[in-house]
Amino acid sequence: MKKVLLSGGGTGGHIYPALSIAKAVRRQNPQAEIGYIGTKNGLEARIVPKEGNIQFFDVEIQGFRRKLSLDNLQTVAKFLRAVRDCKQYIRDFQPDVVVGTGGYVSGPSLYAAARMGVPTLILEPDVLPGLTTRFLSRYVDTVAVSLSGSEKHLTKAERIIHTGNPRGTEVVRANAEAGRESLGIHDADKPVILIFGGSRGAKPLNDAVTEMMPKIREARHLHFVYVTGEVHYETVTANIKDDITNLTVRPYIYNMPDVLAGTSLVVGRAGASTLAELTALGVPSIMIPSPYVTNNHQEANARWLEEQGAGRMILERELSGERLWETIREIAEDADRRRQMSETARQLGRPDAAGEIVEELERLAGKVS
Repeated sequence: MKKVLLSGGGTGGHIYPALSIAKAVRRQNPQAEIGYIGTKNGLEARIVPKEGNIQFFDVEIQGFRRKLSLDNLQTVAKFLRAVRDCKQYIRDFQPDVVVGTGGYVSGPSLYAAARMGVPTLILEPDVLPGLTTRFLSRYVDTVAVSLSGSEKHLTKAERIIHTGNPRGTEVVRANAEAGRESLGIHDADKPVILIFGGSRGAKPLNDAVTEMMPKIREARHLHFVYVTGEVHYETVTANIKDDITNLTVRPYIYNMPDVLAGTSLVVGRAGASTLAELTALGVPSIMIPSPYVTNNHQEANARWLEEQGAGRMILERELSGERLWETIREIAEDADRRRQMSETARQLGRPDAAGEIVEELERLAGKVS
């Protein structure tokens, strides 16, 4: 397999798994050529070029409205133009296989490849498959699901394999000691509670944590790492009147895999990449799913993790400082419970997900070679 064309965009939950697959392909074949189809104004246009040596192709595309709208006519027109553009990119790049990792940009890429007879695979990172995956599942050769239960929504797929999320392959190499050191935490035995609401933060979570500050100050046997999001950092720090020695506040964390590896309990959203990281590392969690995402898929993710016994879920509408504190205390102060949740989470993880996907890509490429 010498050439792989990837496509995925909109959020890091679609982009980073694609890049993990690219790295796994190159570990197997350092000379492999990697292409990437994304949108010009999407997050992928900023992230992918930084990886180096990946040819980026851009298309103009937008998602469908869930309600009847004239905008959907424009969406169809853009989709058809994007399919035409993707066919030309495929002719020029001549990939052995085309891989989609979600987001509406995957639609024209994989549809075009399937119509041209190029082997195709789409990764579904969430429990509840998105519209793009449901649409493409009848056309692609293989659907790779990350979480058990997704397959029951994909009844028209020709082939479904359970691989896990390739993002987990990257984080298992994380350094827990380096993560703690980067935060100035030198006591290896002190439990670390990491609280974050995504790259931009989450105001309801920030409000709950602010309400918890007196409790945090008293819990000196625990260390709290609180990631506010850059938008909220100044407001949050202004509300913390006194220096709290067992609290580290950051607007953003750039070495998140290392920090996660050194964490005893995570409080955060329930995006697919977060679940992949937590299960790969075996970190217990309290999930507060965002209610603002498409199809409310984060709640499905969080509920799945809770049902497996690896996490707890608090819906945002039920969130308060008191409720969050009691849930943190129940888990953080019970070492046996944390250990059991950690073991369960690790059993759910698939640390070689990227390798399993590359193996499937080799099989698909071999069918037409």
